[in-house]
Amino acid sequence: MKFHMKPLKNYLLLFGTQSLSTLGSGMTNFALILWLYQKNGSALETALLSVCSYAPYVLMSIFAGALSDRWDKKRTLLCCDVLAALGTVGVLVLLKTDRLLPRHLYLINALNGLMNTVQQPAGEVVSTLLIPQEYYQKTAGLRSFANSLNTILTPIFAGALFAFAGMDSVIAVDLATFLLAFLVLLFFVKVPPVPKKEEGREPLFRAAAKGLQWLKEHALILKLIIFLAFVNLIASCFNAALPAMLLSRKGGNETVLGLVNTFAGIATMAGSILVTFFPAPKNRVRVICLTIMLSFGTENFLLAFGRTPFVWCLGSVLGWIGIPLMNASLDVIFRNTIPPHMQGRVYACRNTLQFFTIPVGYLLGGTLVDHVFEPLMAGQKAGSLLVGLFGSEKGTGAALFFLVLAVAGSVMALSFLWILRKERWTDPVTQ
Repeated sequence: MKFHMKPLKNYLLLFGTQSLSTLGSGMTNFALILWLYQKNGSALETALLSVCSYAPYVLMSIFAGALSDRWDKKRTLLCCDVLAALGTVGVLVLLKTDRLLPRHLYLINALNGLMNTVQQPAGEVVSTLLIPQEYYQKTAGLRSFANSLNTILTPIFAGALFAFAGMDSVIAVDLATFLLAFLVLLFFVKVPPVPKKEEGREPLFRAAAKGLQWLKEHALILKLIIFLAFVNLIASCFNAALPAMLLSRKGGNETVLGLVNTFAGIATMAGSILVTFFPAPKNRVRVICLTIMLSFGTENFLLAFGRTPFVWCLGSVLGWIGIPLMNASLDVIFRNTIPPHMQGRVYACRNTLQFFTIPVGYLLGGTLVDHVFEPLMAGQKAGSLLVGLFGSEKGTGAALFFLVLAVAGSVMALSFLWILRKERWTDPVTQ
């Protein structure tokens, strides 16, 4: 099937400008982490920025989805963009008046997280309305490509601007990309109406409960969401431990940490390009489980036993190159299974069930590395098995933790592959 541009004109306008705005927002977030760490030198304070951003997903997603299904989708996207931009302006004002404190960033991150909680399910519905069904897998590949490109460019652009022109320039780029995305959505993107199959003014709690009820009645989607919650738990433990190892072990430093992250972005980009041109898999459920097993089983294992940047970068490539295929399969299953008039509520319920493990994983991973695995390795005698496998310098506790994550991730993926062995998804449209 050829990739025709005309049926995707509206979607590509929205996708392109929103991706650019996401890059601008990511640059601000990255620069704020640098600013806060330089100011106070606290890893916990910078980690709490991510926790505050994810907290609204856990607390408000179900209700946000019900509201999103009730409200006009285009207006919802525009309003959320404006409120998030006002938060960025607030950071700039506090910074210029020398009043910016960590608690202000936590509050603003929580506000931005809340806006994203409302915006995300509305955006998913808009994408479903704008994308012809036969293009679901290919556009999923494009989204994954854009995300991986942003992963590569965000630290490069933000770090360079922050170092040479200061925080003001980073925020200026963020606001410029917001303005472009806002104007394009307002004047040039036409969003079709959502088919109405239910009474739109039902009580909020009842509307939210319908999202949960829909998941209860569709076992495959619910099982996949539970699987993704476990994936996010292990992945966020990984993210919490990665800097502790690469900044501490012999052969590691800030440059190596950036290099490993860059290779992750490059691998994701390569996987995204491949997904865009791949035919539809015969069994998407099996693909999802096997790609996760490949990711956890290779990257964590090589990070645990590797002693050089080359091995760590190789692990990053193997861990991330299959993720776009997993995401594309999930995207096709969700969009073709969940009716458009229910997507806001169901996607919001998914956010609560799937993402609540992320802040838990960040806190759990950091705690285990600092208070369990590093002290365990520090207490090992020379010549012991663990010292022989991982070494004796600081950071070897995190390496041991990666081995635990490799085993846990592989066992989890195999377990869900067995649980879902009878589930088979067949695309309703040949791609």
